[in-house]
Amino acid sequence: MGEEKTKVSDIDRSLYDFRYEESDRDFYKIRAGLDDSIVQKLSEEKSDPEWMKEFRLKSLHLFNEINEPDWGPDIRDLDIQKIVTYVKPKTEMAAKWADVPKDIKDTFEKLGIPEAERESLAGVGAQYDSEVVYHNVIKEVAEQGVIYTDFESALKSEEWGGMVKEYFMHLVPPSDHKFAALHGAVWSGGSFVYVPKNVKVKIPLQSYFRLNAAGAGQFEHTLIIVDEGADLHFIEGCSAPKYNVANLHAGCVELYVKKNARLRYSTIENWSKNMYNLNTKRAIVEENGRMEWVSGSFGSHISYLYPTTILKGDNSSVEFTGITFAGKGQNLDTGAKMVHIGKNTSTVINTKSISKGGGACTYRSSIVVNKGAKNSKASVDCSSLMLDDESRSDTVPAINVMTDDCDIGHEAKIGRISNKAIFYLMSRGISEEDARAMIVSGFANPVSKELPLEYAVEMNNLIQLEMKGSM
Repeated sequence: MGEEKTKVSDIDRSLYDFRYEESDRDFYKIRAGLDDSIVQKLSEEKSDPEWMKEFRLKSLHLFNEINEPDWGPDIRDLDIQKIVTYVKPKTEMAAKWADVPKDIKDTFEKLGIPEAERESLAGVGAQYDSEVVYHNVIKEVAEQGVIYTDFESALKSEEWGGMVKEYFMHLVPPSDHKFAALHGAVWSGGSFVYVPKNVKVKIPLQSYFRLNAAGAGQFEHTLIIVDEGADLHFIEGCSAPKYNVANLHAGCVELYVKKNARLRYSTIENWSKNMYNLNTKRAIVEENGRMEWVSGSFGSHISYLYPTTILKGDNSSVEFTGITFAGKGQNLDTGAKMVHIGKNTSTVINTKSISKGGGACTYRSSIVVNKGAKNSKASVDCSSLMLDDESRSDTVPAINVMTDDCDIGHEAKIGRISNKAIFYLMSRGISEEDARAMIVSGFANPVSKELPLEYAVEMNNLIQLEMKGSM
């Protein structure tokens, strides 16, 4: 029997904390920092179309003009001049797993990506540092006309390049905030998905992003277009090993859900605790469309993460299910924003947060109901669980309603584990540690059951590790 874990510092993150040294022979790195010459060099390395090069430079100038946010966790220790914005493995993207270089392949093997693909996925993209190293789609899905490729291949494609230009950073313009501008300047890698009209993709597509390099940033761009009457489940996972220097994640996700279409977007962000996670995700939903978010935030030192949905079309709907887990040294500011524009639109938000060891969770939401959004409905349920006297949990809801013809509700609960519940379980022969873990798992269950199987297992294992002996 293994050694009992008796404190938080004993938590085993070896599944994610392994890393490989990156030699100049195998990896190309742009110099640290950010200025015009770096952006131009990055654009040259990627052989960008001229319009993209101009887009990058304009975004950089916006980044220099826009102030950092002054309302969330303190990010003054993040120095962009010390971040390497582009790290490229010296290998071409492979369509066969056997063709991926061994150390990169070993990384994804340890994370279970090929196994997941073989067992339950319609297609997989794997990004290592700044570039996609592997991409594959099963024949049956490709024959449906579904396009799932790395973002840069789509950008340079004669068939899809025009669509990329039409949609790229229109939902999240670089002027939106400072880190959207940064993304526009130095984005690299990511995924492009197009599902044709009335096509139902019965099994999920998945992308996985691994940041291996110390002191680097990852800026992948995900663009998904689900055309009229189509249906898709897309899964993203992220992880990184722990370093004693800051890493940065400032990706961007743009989701377009057309008339009568449905998109479920599931993601687990399990970054290491030296990561600044400043990610932006946004969806727009047309008439009778449905958007479903399933979101887990477990890692990073600081997070700013607020997936946004614009309910543009009449009878469009969104459901957001999320969980945040903050331990020692973590300040995770997460939530969701929903904008009602069409008539008869509906929002359901159900979030859970758990804080322990001095960790801080902030739930920050915004519900906006425009004047023309008659008969709109929104229900927000936010529950927080603090496991000790050191931890913190805050709820910061904002509701802006511009019509009387709507039904909006918000409920927030913050509490601790009941001593009576612990006593009851212990009286049935369960140890105190296992009793606490059972209660926390039960608290998280409404979110856990919505996650893809492998991520639900990952989340439950994390809770068990965090709870074992930590109280």
